[in-house]
Amino acid sequence: MTDATLQSEPHGGITAGRLNWLRAGVLGANDGIVSVSAILVGVAAATPTFAPLLAAGSAAVIGGAISMALGEYVSVSSQRDSQRTLIAQERRELASSPEDELRELQALYRAKGLSEGTAMAVAQELTARDPLAAHLDAELGIDPDDIASPWTAALSSAIAFLIGAVLPFVTALFAPTPLRIPAIVVVVLVALAVTGVLGARLGGSPALRPALRVLIGGGAALAATIAIGAALGTTAG
Repeated sequence: MTDATLQSEPHGGITAGRLNWLRAGVLGANDGIVSVSAILVGVAAATPTFAPLLAAGSAAVIGGAISMALGEYVSVSSQRDSQRTLIAQERRELASSPEDELRELQALYRAKGLSEGTAMAVAQELTARDPLAAHLDAELGIDPDDIASPWTAALSSAIAFLIGAVLPFVTALFAPTPLRIPAIVVVVLVALAVTGVLGARLGGSPALRPALRVLIGGGAALAATIAIGAALGTTAG
């Protein structure tokens, strides 16, 4: 394997960091696009009046961004607390029974296919360098230097949601009343296709399937809320 090949492949913390950012960013943007546009087309289908559309859209944008940030904060905080607990437990075990921990590390590498002697040599070398990091990686898949920040995750999710939500909201505000729903639908489907392709490219996967997934899901949400809004509008009238 050449150096160029190694450099082009994702490894370690770089992959974890990029995937965390990708997950929060893409999910936040898609949620902003779909949830806000669904509310907007539902209200627009129920009534052509501008005031309810403005009120519903503003509430969806603000409430959705806060909800997205709060959910991401709680999720990542729970993950971080769990990781910190496991790190503290591993540190105590290393301090109280280092020999047992060394044999445990050897057994982990034996289970991966190394011979007994090689597994012990690897365990001893890694332990001499950084015993805590060696055990966290082999046993738990945790990098103590790559613990996610809940504040960063919450902020990135909120920003991504707002970026996605602005597209249908601005379209609804400025599109002529007869073209309001078609304009929102077109903008949303294009935006979803872009986020699907972008997420796939950043993740290193083919673009077609992710784009189709978000297009089908977003289209179904729009169709459902348009139908419900039209039915409720007719009933109310």
